[in-house]
Amino acid sequence: MTASTNTATSGWPVSRVAKFDAMKEDESLEIPSYGIVIIGAGVSGLYQLYKSREIGVSALVLESGTDVGGTWYWNRYPGARFDSESYSYGYSFSQELLDEWDWQERFSAQPENLRYLQHVSNRFSLSEDIRFESIVTECIFDETCDEWEVHVEDGFRVRCRFLVTAIGILSKPLIPDFEGMDDFKGPSFHTARWPHDEVTFEGKRVGVIGTGATAVQLIQEVAKTSKQLTIFQRSPNWCAPLHNSPIESTEMADIRSRYDDIFERCRNSFSGFIHDSDRRRALEVSPEEREALYEELYASPGFGIWIGNFRDVLVDEQANATLTDFIAQKIRERVADPKLAEKLIPTDHGFGTRRVPMESGYYEVYNQENVLLVDLNETPIEKITTDGIQCSDREHPFDLIVYATGFDAVMGPFNSINFRGLNGRTLAGKWEAGPRTYLGLATAGFPNMFTLVGPHNASTFCNMPRCIEQNVEWVSTFIEQLFSSDIRRVDVEFEAEDDWTEHVHESAERMLFSKVDSWFMGVNKNIAGRDARTFMLYVGGLPRYTELCDEVARDSYRGFVTS
Repeated sequence: MTASTNTATSGWPVSRVAKFDAMKEDESLEIPSYGIVIIGAGVSGLYQLYKSREIGVSALVLESGTDVGGTWYWNRYPGARFDSESYSYGYSFSQELLDEWDWQERFSAQPENLRYLQHVSNRFSLSEDIRFESIVTECIFDETCDEWEVHVEDGFRVRCRFLVTAIGILSKPLIPDFEGMDDFKGPSFHTARWPHDEVTFEGKRVGVIGTGATAVQLIQEVAKTSKQLTIFQRSPNWCAPLHNSPIESTEMADIRSRYDDIFERCRNSFSGFIHDSDRRRALEVSPEEREALYEELYASPGFGIWIGNFRDVLVDEQANATLTDFIAQKIRERVADPKLAEKLIPTDHGFGTRRVPMESGYYEVYNQENVLLVDLNETPIEKITTDGIQCSDREHPFDLIVYATGFDAVMGPFNSINFRGLNGRTLAGKWEAGPRTYLGLATAGFPNMFTLVGPHNASTFCNMPRCIEQNVEWVSTFIEQLFSSDIRRVDVEFEAEDDWTEHVHESAERMLFSKVDSWFMGVNKNIAGRDARTFMLYVGGLPRYTELCDEVARDSYRGFVTS
C-alpha cells in the first residue's frame, strides 16, 4: 500500500491511508495527532510503519538520523557486516521484495545492508511518513485524553494514541570519559558515529580502544593498510571464523526457491537462525565424536559453532569446558607468539557465554609486524594527549584514534528518552533496579506503549528480523483490535508483569549466560555503578516465546487491562 500525503503547516508528511485516523481534523493546530508514533526507522520501525498502514492506522516515524537503516545507518565502520546469513536476515513479509533482491554475500556488509533497507523504504514509499533528524527527548502520557505527547529536540511535538518504540538494544554508543579526549589533534570518533566521508588508514598510526565484536571487525580492516595499529585490550573475547563468501547468481536462485523453508526453519529454531542445537549432549558422546563436531562447526559458516552445537554446551559447565578448550587451542594454533596467544584467550568466561564475535583472520592480525597489543590490565590508559594515548608506562603517538567501546546496551536507548507514564512516573525510575515487562512488549504504568525489541523480549537474543516480524505483527494485530473496539487505554496488570519477569529470570538461570558478567546481565564495566546483575534478554527460545504471545492473544489478551 502506498500512502498519499499532504503537508501540514509545519512541513512534515501526513499519512492519509488510515481508516482509524486519529489525526485532529484541524491540521492548523499546533500539535498534530496520529494513531501511532514510532520512534526509530531501523528494521523494526520500518516494518511497524508498513503494518500500521496495512491495518489502517495513521502513523508517523521519528528518526534521529538523516535516512532509514537504524544500526546499518549509524555503524558505517569498515568491516561492519551481518553475523547471520543475509538471506535469513531480510524481511519475509513481501514476496515481491524477496523476488527482486539479490544478496551479494553470505554475510552482507554494511553498505549493502543500508542499500537494502533504503530499497525497502523506497519500494513501499515509507519515507513519506518519516520525520528525519528528529531526536526524541521526552514522551509524556496525558491521562486526561489517554494520549502520548512526544517531544523532539528541535521543538517539534506530536500526539498519538499509541506509542511504539523501535529504538533497538545496541543504539546508544558508550563514549568513554578519558581525560584529555578533546585535546587530541588528529581525528577521533566512536565506531557507531563513523564519519560519512571516507576514512583512510593507509600509512597512518591508528589506535583502536576495545576488542569487542565491533572492534574485531574493524581491526581486521585497519591492519591491512595502516603503518602501525595499536590495539588496547582490557578483556579478550572468544571469536570464531565467519567463513564469508560471495553468493553467485545460481546460488541466489536456489535460495530464492527455498525461502519458505528457510524462514520456517528460522521460526522453529531456538534463536531464529538457520542454525539449531545438536540434540546430543557433549558429555554423552565419545571424545572423538565431540571433536569431530567441533571441527565441522569451526570450519562451517556462521553461528553454528555457537548455537548449532551440542545442546548442553551453554547450560552445563563441564560440557562448555570441552568446547572452550577446543577454541583456546585453535587460538594458540593461529597466533605465532605463545605469550600473545594467551593474552587473547579469555579466562573469566567460557566460549559462547557472551555473544560471540565472528571474524575472518582476526587472530592472524596479531602475527603482523605493524600490529601491537596493549594489555590495559598491565598498563592502563591515563589520558588522551594532543599526540596520542598516554598509558602508565609510555605514550603511544597516533594520527587517528577509534573508540570501539561498544554500547550502553538494552537500557541505554530507553534511558536516553524521558518516558513519563501514569502519575508522572518515569520509566528510568521504574527500571532502576532492572527492567520489568510483560512479554517484553509492554510495562505496567505506561499505557498505550509497546516496546519492540525491548528488554525481556525474544528479539534481544535472536536473529533480529525474524523476531522483529513476530513482534510487529503481534502488536499490530492487537492495536487494530483496540481501534476497532474504540478502546482508549490499554495497560498491563502488575501481576502479569511480575509473572513474566519471574519467567524471564527463571529461563535465564539454567543458562551459563546468567553466570557471567556481560551486557546480557546488565553489567558494563565502562559505566560507573553498572554492576548490579539482572538478566536483560529472554532465552526461552523463539518458538516458546511465540507460543506464549499467541496464547495471550487467544485468551483475549490476558494480562492487559483496557478501558
